[in-house]
Amino acid sequence: MNKVYIYLENGTFLEAKSFGAEGTSVGEIVFNTSLSGYQEIMSDPSYAGQFVTFTMPEIGNVGVNEQDMESSKAHAKGMIVRKYQDRYSNFRAEESLNNFLKKYNILGICDIDTRFLTKMIRTEGAMMMIASTQISDKNELKKILENSPRIEEVNYIEEVSTKKPYNHVFSTYSNIEFKYEEAPVPEAKIAVIDFGVKRNILNEIVSAKIGVEVIPNNFSADDLISKYNSKAIDGVFLSNGPGDPLVLKKEQEQIKKLIAAKIPMFGICLGHQLLSISHGYDTYKLKFGHHGGNHPVKNVKTGLVEITAQNHNYNVPDNIIDIAEVTHTNLFDNTIEGLKYKESPIFSVQHHPEASPGPKESRYIFNEFLSLIKR
Repeated sequence: MNKVYIYLENGTFLEAKSFGAEGTSVGEIVFNTSLSGYQEIMSDPSYAGQFVTFTMPEIGNVGVNEQDMESSKAHAKGMIVRKYQDRYSNFRAEESLNNFLKKYNILGICDIDTRFLTKMIRTEGAMMMIASTQISDKNELKKILENSPRIEEVNYIEEVSTKKPYNHVFSTYSNIEFKYEEAPVPEAKIAVIDFGVKRNILNEIVSAKIGVEVIPNNFSADDLISKYNSKAIDGVFLSNGPGDPLVLKKEQEQIKKLIAAKIPMFGICLGHQLLSISHGYDTYKLKFGHHGGNHPVKNVKTGLVEITAQNHNYNVPDNIIDIAEVTHTNLFDNTIEGLKYKESPIFSVQHHPEASPGPKESRYIFNEFLSLIKR
């Protein structure tokens, strides 16, 4: 393992060991409290532009495999772990995490106090950082960081979205514990707007008996409205994705047209945020975001508490209750986790009901989308 040097925008300068790819990389540092699923996290397009600090101390011990990929590649800028295990042991493993990171040119940082980093982020908030196996001079790293664009200034959607439409082929595995030999017969068909959609979101939609066509982020609302009027599609899904939703001006204008056309819609994470903005209620950035597989969310209708998977830095404003009913709330900080719009056939959630990794307590939401479409 080579040395790696880290400089954070608050002036903190650290030295650690590296694994995975070598080089210099700039991104936003966040922490994730999931106890498992490091491969799913690294291959989640929503983490594009970020260094993920894992609070779980032992990482790498189950290796990686193709089945657990949430997209076609890994997207995060880097991963920061307390202790990296290169010798993996799992019957599903196909290669080491080290080789996985090298394949996708992602920095791995280990032998560092992740508890210190997590507490610092919790206190001071998510911030930009630079890590390098090539540059050891603090002042040089500081200069590069100061001259690099911030995460909210970069449109990562352009990088992670599909370049051409495709029909999602149902995976014979959506997770190791529940398998399908073949896809259920669809009772409806939707267009999925890909802002960085996860594979298991698509699998869950298909398992809810909904056919899926995935389309790029530069979609035409007029085309979708025409398809809806001709009954070629029955609704639209707005996916998760990376970065600040406020920079996605073109996408917002198209979503406004879909709202006006009264097309049934469902959004998750970034899609949830874009629906809020497109209704005239701008999002705001949380101090350090919600990242992990163990966040309690209260279902307002049933009164039940669901343990959920989360991955977001931005949130919808409280005054959106003027036009929408709150369906879910976060019990950590009472922020809004779910909305049902009063004058439109639209609902959305901030958390990830497909988990991967995480608990499956919110999977029923995909069936609610089918019910909305049928109504």
